[in-house]
Amino acid sequence: MSEEVELDELDRAIVQALMIDGRAAFSRIAEVLDVSDQTVIRRYRRLRGGGWLRVVGLPLGHRVGLFESWLRIQCVPDAAIAVADALARRPDISWVTLNSGGTEIHCITKARTAQDRNTLLLEKLPGTRRVTAISAHTILRMYMGGPGRWGGLDILAGTQVAALERPVTGGGRVRLDEAELAMLAVLARDGRAGYPELARAAALSESTVRRRLDQLRESGALYFDVEIDPLLLGFQTQAMLLATVAPADLAAAGAALGRHPEVPFAAAITGSANLLAVVTCRDTEALYEYLTEHIGALKAVQHVELVPVIRTVKRAGMLMEGSRLVDPPAQGRADS
Repeated sequence: MSEEVELDELDRAIVQALMIDGRAAFSRIAEVLDVSDQTVIRRYRRLRGGGWLRVVGLPLGHRVGLFESWLRIQCVPDAAIAVADALARRPDISWVTLNSGGTEIHCITKARTAQDRNTLLLEKLPGTRRVTAISAHTILRMYMGGPGRWGGLDILAGTQVAALERPVTGGGRVRLDEAELAMLAVLARDGRAGYPELARAAALSESTVRRRLDQLRESGALYFDVEIDPLLLGFQTQAMLLATVAPADLAAAGAALGRHPEVPFAAAITGSANLLAVVTCRDTEALYEYLTEHIGALKAVQHVELVPVIRTVKRAGMLMEGSRLVDPPAQGRADS
């Protein structure tokens, strides 16, 4: 396959269908899109085999007890790429980007314990000579992202979307046992892994694995994300938006931000800038219009900082090499 891949409207429709339900049967997607099963399978295998697309299954952090923070790391000019690459190889860190002039790194930590989080923030990163400053912000509430469906890719009709959606009942904290953790380790690499593979990893029967997986999905503790470079979907410009909102207006402003089709992720965070969002636009002109028209219309927003994303090093689970996705190390950690 050539270095660049062209996605036509059917490809994008399949991508959107997988964003709605990453484990939907190919026959179901084909029925909704009114094409043959083999057409969907062939298109998916082309994108998956070329490293352009990956479905990953991920736990929803606050539901399973993860300690999630957004980090903003400043480095000396010649060190940011090496530090970002080392961070990206840690299994407890995702969404690693190089920002601004290339000396700033943004990422999200998903630590299993408070001790793991503190070790990273208080020992590992401060002990890296090339890191000059660190700010850590706890993610308090997510308005868009995770199981929330991004509205930026709008190929399917409303009836097609409804035909693919799955109900989520929600609920309280979920404690994952060793079998479920083993299942999640497989799904983090391939969200469409078959039940036989999941059963072998968890040392359970296929019927038990199927039931456990359905329970995790229905409770909202597990969701499926589509890893794909936005450039392949026609989105050339991405930026991190930091906004300051009065506490009384935070919930309403965050919910409004999460409804914007330009925003695949939005959350309330700690700090003087208490609203964080990823903004994805077709080009810089579209970003300008979004900032002036959509953000400008949110009267509760008192201050805005827009930080351009120069390069994405790691998405939710996959490392990036150009527009391609590659597997991170299966085990172990790389110290930054």
